[in-house]
Parts: sequence; C-alpha cells; structure tokens
Amino acid sequence: MAAARRCTLTILTILMFLLVAGQALASQVSHHRFHSEVLERDYPYTLYLPDGYHDSGLDYPVVYLLHGSFGNDRDWVTRGALKQIADSMIRQGRIPPTVIVMPGSQSWWVDGHNEPARTAFLEDLMPHVEDVWRVVPKREWRGIAGLSAGGYGTINFVLERPELFAAAAALSPASYYPLPPANSTAREHAAFLTSDNRFDADLWQRLNYTAHLDSYLGQDYVVPLYLSAGNYDVFDAESHARRLQALLEPSQPGQVPLEVLSGGHTWGVWRASLGPALDFMFRYLQPPLAEPPDDR
Repeated sequence: MAAARRCTLTILTILMFLLVAGQALASQVSHHRFHSEVLERDYPYTLYLPDGYHDSGLDYPVVYLLHGSFGNDRDWVTRGALKQIADSMIRQGRIPPTVIVMPGSQSWWVDGHNEPARTAFLEDLMPHVEDVWRVVPKREWRGIAGLSAGGYGTINFVLERPELFAAAAALSPASYYPLPPANSTAREHAAFLTSDNRFDADLWQRLNYTAHLDSYLGQDYVVPLYLSAGNYDVFDAESHARRLQALLEPSQPGQVPLEVLSGGHTWGVWRASLGPALDFMFRYLQPPLAEPPDDR
C-alpha cells in the first residue's frame, strides 16, 4: 500500500513538473525572413511570441530589440537569455504579454557606407511586422531597445523619430562623443569605412545622436529612456551614458535613469540589464488590446 502511494505521488510529481515546464516553454521563438526593397535582399529577424498569442485574439505591444556590432538577429536568444527572461517576467506579472522582434543588421542601424540599415528598419521592417503579426501599430504600444551598437541605434531612432516610440532602453550604448574610442569596433566596421578603408569621422558625427538632439528637445514628444552600463566597461560606456543623461534630464526629469552594474562590456551586464529595462519600458507601453484601435 505504501509503495503504491509512493508511486502515485511520484507520478503526480512528474505530471506537475511537466505542467510547469510546459508553461515555461509555451512562448515561441522563431526565425523569419522577408524581402527588403530598401536592402534589395532578404531581411532576417528573430521573433518572440508570448504564450497564448495564437489563440488569444489580442493585439500586442511590440518591442524591437537590437543586437550589437558584428552581431545578428539570434544573439539575444542564444546569448542574452531573452526567452527565459521574458517568460519569467510575463509569468510573474511584471510585464504584460508582448511581441519582441530581434532584427538583424549588417550595419550599426544607420544608413552607412555598407547598407541603408536605418531606412530599411523604418520603411521595411516595421511595416512588415505590423502587417504580418498582431501588434498594435501605434506609438503607445511600441518600444525599442538595444545593446552597445544596438543602444547607439536605439538612441538615434528615438531622438530622430520620437513620434514612433513610447519608451526605450539602451544597454552599454555605443553613443560615443565626439568620436568612438580607439578600441571601438566602429572604427573597423564597414558602416563607417570609406572605400579606402579609413574610418569616416565626418559620417560618425553626422549620424550620431548629437545630430538629432536639438530637434528632439524642440518638439513635444518625450521618450522615456533607460540607460545601463558596466563599471568596468573598456569603452567607458558609463561616462558617455552620463553625458546623454545630463543632456536629456532637464527636459524629461526622472525619465532617463542610469543603472551602473558590476561588469564590463559583456553579456553578463546586458542579461542583468534586460529585466530592469523591460520593467521600465512597460511603465509607459500599453498592454494588449482585445479590440484594435478605431483608426487602425
């Protein structure tokens, strides 16, 4: 009798484990491509869909999550623990179910010497996502974040096009001023190299966030921006982030927090930053909708 009871308890334990594991794995990560007219090639992206997406009938908020220099669309999943972090935060109720799009770029998210990545992101990727997936195509449901070069791209996008994004996060952003440090990969990336392989300092200064700062500060939209950096960052991302924070804070007090973590310019810092970044962004982003907005 005791043996039978132990067997029953063991089976129940296994069933409970499978149930919990199934809940943890109910979200989906998949890889996609579509033809980009701007790039004249396929545009890759990795997609996170929350648990229940296919059956809920809801329209979701969307976060665009950008990779770093010489990275790709799979980095946030394979190295950044995106699925595990998003699953846990949604399950705990810290953020609502959301769609996360991780695009791939061969540039620094700018229209550089090698490809028009900025234009492709704005004119091809975003319309494609909003046409194919059930996301609300309005500012209040749209956020953007990225690490390193992806943080550089994030800051550029929100300062140039603040009407598109309701919240943002830049982790160890490579928004260096006035120029990248000597050890930055920006100085060897095709986006900023001339035909004779020289770093184009003029192009950097034309494309960096400082080129958009005055217009951003002079208009009505405000994009709350979470910043983070490691205290041993070899590119001194912390001091560059502090400079940006000081420039933005007077016009949006309390909406440009900077978190300094123990670590370098590494995935350890970016994984640790991702949860707080999502927490911060969803103070401003709207939750899923049962009915799309009237003007969709």
